[in-house]
Order: sequence, then structure tokens, then C-alpha cells
Amino acid sequence: MKRALITGVTGQDGLYLSELLLSKGYEVYGLIRGQNNPKAELVRRTVPGVKLLTGDITDLASLIRAFGEAQPDEVYNLGAISFVAYSWENAKLTSDVTGQGVLNVLEATRLYAGDDISKVRFYQASSSEMFGKVQDVPQRETTLLWPRSPYGVAKVFGHYMTINYRESYGMHASSGILFNHESPRRGPEFVTRKVTQAVARISLGLQDSISLGNLDAKRDWGFAGDYVDAMWRMLQQDEADDYVVATGETHSIRELLDVAFSHVGIDDWEGKVVQDPRFFRPAEVDLLIGDPTKARERLDWTPKVGFLELVRMMVESDVAQQKELAGR
Repeated sequence: MKRALITGVTGQDGLYLSELLLSKGYEVYGLIRGQNNPKAELVRRTVPGVKLLTGDITDLASLIRAFGEAQPDEVYNLGAISFVAYSWENAKLTSDVTGQGVLNVLEATRLYAGDDISKVRFYQASSSEMFGKVQDVPQRETTLLWPRSPYGVAKVFGHYMTINYRESYGMHASSGILFNHESPRRGPEFVTRKVTQAVARISLGLQDSISLGNLDAKRDWGFAGDYVDAMWRMLQQDEADDYVVATGETHSIRELLDVAFSHVGIDDWEGKVVQDPRFFRPAEVDLLIGDPTKARERLDWTPKVGFLELVRMMVESDVAQQKELAGR
């Protein structure tokens, strides 16, 4: 039985990855910060087979203890402050967690492996936000990184540090450059879930409108459940490498609104959406679209859930959730 350690296990990716690994017969350990973490119950309820360990990716000593208990064959570093807008409000904390945290997990992995560096494989959750002011369309593994947020800068640090450990120590360390991936488990602060939750509430008469920023920003949106499969596939390869994980399609916020509102029978949403300057980024990333050719050819990976199905899935989930909350 393989053993896996997941940081960031309480997020949508951590939950989907835990389900995938458990289905494959893994013994799964999840790292959570703080003994009274309010999200611990979410993990226990959603993936009860996961064994939870207390630790913090900003604290190397706690990571070393967690590695000693989990004895992992595979390490998936998903832990980060992942809300881009927040990174401008607290660039230092974002840098410490999303950047320096990667170095800590890499170092804990190296120390745990000791002289047998091949006994553990490492995955780093890199991000399409690293491309920022895009230099190629579509973006691929060789595209110049030009981050446009403190979050993106921190992710670039973690990405190159992963490459450095691979090249310096021979570690089987791979990075998945994941483009935007969503699900009903996405946090409501992210624009896709913010939209689907608001659309659900508007359709039920629970609110009148939604405030958003740049409606013309374009993203390559996929389903998180598909993307964690790509993570696992990377660590099954003989050689570690970096892979863009994306759908190869791009859609605007306006298209997201079209699909979400039409799914609840609202064709004209103009009067229900307010553009608020507070939600515009200081430095915008206008267009992200990934080229997943390498992942398709080498990992035999392709996304199964398309944009329309994804948005409709999220709307239906939020309608059901809001009905339940309203009935309480």
C-alpha cells in the first residue's frame, strides 16, 4: 500500500485528490494547521479515510514530525494562500506561505529521504498566474513567466525551487502548472463560485444582484476533479518534469454569466450585475489559455468535464445548497 502526504488537504484540490488516492488503495495523510482547525471536520466528513496530522508549511520542524509519522511515498504540496486578490493586501504572508512554504516542504522531503532520494516523489502545485503578462498564446511549459500579483510571484519562487531541488539533488519533483480549475467545492471568494452562488440566490429570490470587477477577463477553466488526476499521473512517471494542465479553451466572465444565468432561466442578466471598482486588480491578467499537449502526450491525460457542464454543475449544487439553507 502506497502512502501519500497532502498539504492543503482542506481545499477543493486536497479533497478531490484524497478521494482519488483512497480509491487507488493509498493510505492518505493530510496536513492541517492548528489543532482546532474548523475545516478539519469538512475533511473528516468528505473523505473519512484520510488521517489528519497537525503541521504548518511555514514551520520546518512540524513538517519533519509529519513526515516521520506519515512515512510517505508521495508528497503533494497543495498548501498555499491561493486567493489572488488577498495577496495584494498581505504580500508578506502570501510570500511566506505560498513561496517559502514550498522550500520548507521540499527540504522536509529531502531530509526524510536521506541517502535514498528516490524513495519519495514530490508534486508542487504551480499556477497559471505565473504567466501573468502573457508572452505566448497559448501558454506552455516554455513560456516566459511574468507574474502580475504577489501570489504569482510567490508561485514562481516555489516553481523554480522545485526545479532546483530536482536538478541539485536528483529528487523526483514535478510541478503541475494548473490553469483555473473549479468545482462546487470552490471557495465562495473565487469568481466562478461567487457567480454560481449569487445566481442561485437570485433565482430563489434571496438577493437582487452581484458585484464583480472586470467582466472581460478571460480564463481557461476546467474541473478540479479532472486536474487532480493529472497530479497523480505526474508522480507515476519514470522521470520528473513540469506540465501545463489546462483545457486549451478560454472563456470570459461574461460567458460565465451567460451560462450560469441561462441555466436558471434568466436570459438578460445586465440589470443584475454591477461592476465595482473595488474588484478590479491593481495589475490585471487579461488572458490565460493553456496548451496541454505535453500532458496529453506524456501523461495520457485529457479533461473530461467541459466548460458548460462545469458551470451548470456548480449552479445546480448552489441552488440545492441555498434551498436547504433557506429551509432551515
